Amino acid sequence: MGEVGHNDSLPGIAESYWIATSPETGFPRLNEDGRVDVTVIGGGIAGITTAFLLKRAGMTVTLLEADRIVKGATGYTTAKITSLHRLIYRDLIDRFGSAKAQQYADANQAGIDMIASLAREYNIPCSFERKPAYTYAESEEARDLVAAEADAARSLGLPAAFTERVELPVETHGAVVLENQAQFHPRNYLLLLAGHLPGDGSYIFEMTRALGIEEQGGEVQVRTDRGTLISEYAVLTTHYPIYNRPGSYFARMRASRSYALALRINEPFPDGIFINADGPVHSWRSQPAVSDGELVIVTGEEHETGKVTDTRAHYQRLDEYARSVYPERTVAYHWSAQDYITADRVPYIGPLAEGHDHIFVATGFGKWGMAAGTVAGMILADQIRGRANPWAEVFDPARFRYKPDYPVWVQKSLQSAGGTIEVDGAWFDMETATIPPGEGRVIEADGQKVAVYRDGPGALHVLDPTCMHMACTVTWNNAEKSWDCPCHGSRYDAYGRVIESPSVRDLMRKEIVRRG
Repeated sequence: MGEVGHNDSLPGIAESYWIATSPETGFPRLNEDGRVDVTVIGGGIAGITTAFLLKRAGMTVTLLEADRIVKGATGYTTAKITSLHRLIYRDLIDRFGSAKAQQYADANQAGIDMIASLAREYNIPCSFERKPAYTYAESEEARDLVAAEADAARSLGLPAAFTERVELPVETHGAVVLENQAQFHPRNYLLLLAGHLPGDGSYIFEMTRALGIEEQGGEVQVRTDRGTLISEYAVLTTHYPIYNRPGSYFARMRASRSYALALRINEPFPDGIFINADGPVHSWRSQPAVSDGELVIVTGEEHETGKVTDTRAHYQRLDEYARSVYPERTVAYHWSAQDYITADRVPYIGPLAEGHDHIFVATGFGKWGMAAGTVAGMILADQIRGRANPWAEVFDPARFRYKPDYPVWVQKSLQSAGGTIEVDGAWFDMETATIPPGEGRVIEADGQKVAVYRDGPGALHVLDPTCMHMACTVTWNNAEKSWDCPCHGSRYDAYGRVIESPSVRDLMRKEIVRRG
């Protein structure tokens, strides 16, 4: 899930604007075993939309969330709702052919329309607003790419055009513009939609972590930390699937983090949602502020999860970039987000894997989860009900042919995690003395790696840095105060508690036995 920035030296409130300006939820924990038609695991836009559409079709549904709903990836999004995904349509046509590229375009347009329809039908005050979307070139070299994207999008029937006019105050060399796209407040939308789920045999259970899935006799058993749910179907919308061996999802995606600032500027923001065409990503949109006026949200500074320790520097560079565009600005909020990106940039939506026809998955939305997450709900609701869906083929997870075996050494490494380590006491004190309060570091002691965090009062917390998903070594993230896995994106808080799947188990404690 996305995380707030916790460092006081960073500008603005360390919180997602969407979470800061929407009510807390208080759905109960699961307290006994149960049975429904469908169990949906994950309370973001894909999970809530899937559960909502299934219940509306007459099925009983349980929505499970390990934390509180809409506080994961969806709570930290930029919340653009668009079919214009930077530069993608020329690539899709070349990679898949026009027919599947058409499915992708039509699906995303339908996702936008579904959000608009539900917001209108249920009178949801979520600041939904139609906007043109721009992908702009920042150099003459990128101009041809943008023009080709406009041609490709237009060939698929999208309302696209090439334009020289981009009102954003940055250097531009033309843009592809897609009319009638949208933006909204995602939590205000989804919390009201989720409110229609409980009742008539359907439930939402928060603070209930799914730990495993078993398939037996045409039924699916979802084992949680608070009981077992039995259903005919299960849906994994946990951002990264927690049940990922079937289909080899551990080899299908990469985890990416990016950063957001919500600004106040002293001039009107231009009408539209914007992203640059190539080079380091910078994305822009505005949002009506709760108090008065508007905020401007800029995102960027992407990097692979777990590959960077000084994540504060990414916030600082994004702030410097924002200042270069709007010199007179103040930062109201800052936050970061995590996304999973597939090899071909198209999400996986459909049956989990061959031979697992009662388990469905929606994952790999990249940076475009609002329209695509809604599309996932529409496709999965159709498939579970045995109905054909016109866009399912392009998103089918079965298109991924390379399926490596789960490494046999992983289970042994996980079983040996934790335990005790004997160290020279004086050396350990000297090594950890350089870790300031509120910071962490992975050190090597007696040939073993140890993750050490020093809390505010100065006490040390020692963990085994072995990620409990597939035994990679976590690294420290100094902006979010978390331990991040560079392999598949699992994340843990400073004390080792899981905050981001695919791991469902906390880091193991490491006991230090001092010599001397």
